[in-house]
Amino acid sequence: MKHNFRRLAAMAVAVTVAAVLPISSAYAADAHKPKVALVMKSLANEFFLTMENGAKDYQKANAAQFDLITNGIKDETDTANQIRIVEQMIVSKVDAIVIAPADSKALVPVIKKAVDAGIIVVNIDNKLDNDVLKSKNLNVPFVGPNNRAGAKQVGDYLAKKLKSGDEVGILEGVSTTTNAQQRTAGFKDAMTTVGAKIDSVQSAEWEIDKGNSVAAAMLNEYPNIKALLAGNDNMAIGAVSAVRAAGKQGKVIVVGYDNINAIKPMLADGRVLATADQFAAKQAVFGIDVALKAIKDHKKQADLAGAVETPVQLITK
Repeated sequence: MKHNFRRLAAMAVAVTVAAVLPISSAYAADAHKPKVALVMKSLANEFFLTMENGAKDYQKANAAQFDLITNGIKDETDTANQIRIVEQMIVSKVDAIVIAPADSKALVPVIKKAVDAGIIVVNIDNKLDNDVLKSKNLNVPFVGPNNRAGAKQVGDYLAKKLKSGDEVGILEGVSTTTNAQQRTAGFKDAMTTVGAKIDSVQSAEWEIDKGNSVAAAMLNEYPNIKALLAGNDNMAIGAVSAVRAAGKQGKVIVVGYDNINAIKPMLADGRVLATADQFAAKQAVFGIDVALKAIKDHKKQADLAGAVETPVQLITK
């Protein structure tokens, strides 16, 4: 699996380089250097800090090709502030916005304003809602992993430790986000296959503290739970604390999603069984490349390709 992934990653990097090289010469002859805004979710989440750092490193290595502005919100549910950030980027007349939306539906109207202003918009991390996009006659390409498939990989690995009838709980991210919904669906796919009983699916809003409180409540209400499946590693960290506080270490298995640095010691010592790496440092880079190529080719938003799937890999001890 790892060998195949390395080959996939190498191909992805090669595609990225190939996409960028022609841009350099095109921009050298152009007095206008594109300005790209990266708009993320909570920078309190290590995943998005890694994403930001990856984008900044990429811009430094390609400083002649584009300028970069990075923004994030204070927490995963601060949708109103993310909308304000996009409005500010419209006023600033950036050439492109690469956005990880905090809400799959609520961000669509302001994204339409950006597109109407002539700004190229690329969606990363959390997919915007297809029905709302259609209602606005809006095409926004999604650059990111297949969250359902990634979560199913994690769930399938967990399933090897379970038997039919075992009880589990799912900690979901912000329930109005597509990636939270898709990860929950992937977990359910895996648990259905093994015949596990899903006692509860509750939102812990991607946060450590919420993950702790939701997991604690589940363990109290359903004392026979054998595993907690968390839609991201922050919630998994909270779940690990809840398992310890309940005196159930070694009795309740925890899995996560994202492979942030903070989860790695927990994978090493078994407090967390598995997670999924969706390569935060590269996600924004892939999105930026799509935006830059669109600008170089003088494409309109409506002409952009619908989706670019990026790698996701199961990570275990």
